[in-house]
Amino acid sequence: MPETAAPFNPSSLMPITPRPDLVFVRGEGAYLFDRQGRRYLDWVQGWAVNCLGHAPAAVAQALCQQARTLINPSPAFYNEPAMELATLLTRHSCFDQVFFASSGAEANEGAIKLARKWGQLHKQGAFEIITFVNGFHGRTLATMSASGKPGWDTMFAPQVPGFPKAVWNDLASVRALIHDKTVAVMLEPVQGEAGVMPADAAFFQGLRALCDAHGLLLIADEVQTGCGRTGTLFAHEQYGVEPDIMTLGKGLGGGAPLSALLAKADVACFAPGEQGGTFCGNPLMCAAGVAVMHSLLAEGFLATARQMGAQLAEGLRQLSREFGLGEVRARGLLLALELGHERAAQVVTLACERGLLLNAPRAHCLRFMPALNTRAQEVTQGLDLLRGVLDELR
Repeated sequence: MPETAAPFNPSSLMPITPRPDLVFVRGEGAYLFDRQGRRYLDWVQGWAVNCLGHAPAAVAQALCQQARTLINPSPAFYNEPAMELATLLTRHSCFDQVFFASSGAEANEGAIKLARKWGQLHKQGAFEIITFVNGFHGRTLATMSASGKPGWDTMFAPQVPGFPKAVWNDLASVRALIHDKTVAVMLEPVQGEAGVMPADAAFFQGLRALCDAHGLLLIADEVQTGCGRTGTLFAHEQYGVEPDIMTLGKGLGGGAPLSALLAKADVACFAPGEQGGTFCGNPLMCAAGVAVMHSLLAEGFLATARQMGAQLAEGLRQLSREFGLGEVRARGLLLALELGHERAAQVVTLACERGLLLNAPRAHCLRFMPALNTRAQEVTQGLDLLRGVLDELR
């Protein structure tokens, strides 16, 4: 007789994050559905991962077709989806070469390695990369060390050395850290985990000028801000700045684990054997990335996403005025609302009970990351649900 299946046991999963007592079984567009069939409007979308919403037809079809054709021939060989995706990315950016990986942290780790290799070749072994207080670059040991998230400097000590921290939007603090061992400056155009804190235009442009003056590389971590999230294909385009290196992740796979490290030709200096990974550039994930890129590049897609971002930003400002809350920060469909009190976790819990999924990157603010193809009526619905939560708290 067949063995009876064991019941699902949540304790079998490592408790790496607080999880509500919910089990989601299906997603469709802007919504998630739990075991009881209850629907939730999802304004987290996997932390800005599901740029086309849940189970988008374009990605599902690409994955199904590719899974029947070729899943992983190994990164030692070319495959068509990887070449197509790399061509799309270089054709629509200022970069010349691409390395594919599975996570944003992995792409950022690659960017760190590439900058250090470039420093060995061109800067007498310079290796330090200036990063920023409250920045976030991932959860590997090196990317945690590069991050400026409070408490991360002792969590898994000792840190990987070589990441002095400057003050956000303070060019003088960056200039003060430059010396003969400095090889690069690395930043998020918008600090997401810090609560959606955009770089000032003069600051970002000043960093480019500072790097040029000192012969340093400028690395843009666009894991969260790239792939249309801030209203343009890449956030740095809004600043008129060309980085030397860029990383992508999250939205690039539309829900599938895919990331990318992009570099200009004169910086792409890895020799064979210095960078790689078992799943890097596998055709299954790259097929999903191709589907995402074609969707983002479709006529009118990003313009509509910008309109939805403007609608949501204005709605949040109205709620802020109505309830006496704080600042709304917005770049496309990456937004934050300052609450003026440290009850963000409570707001998230109450919103979930009402069928709205939110994220609180800090105790005093909420972050909003709807799907880029969200519709006007969904924005209105979410604002109404949030109004109800804020009214209950008041």
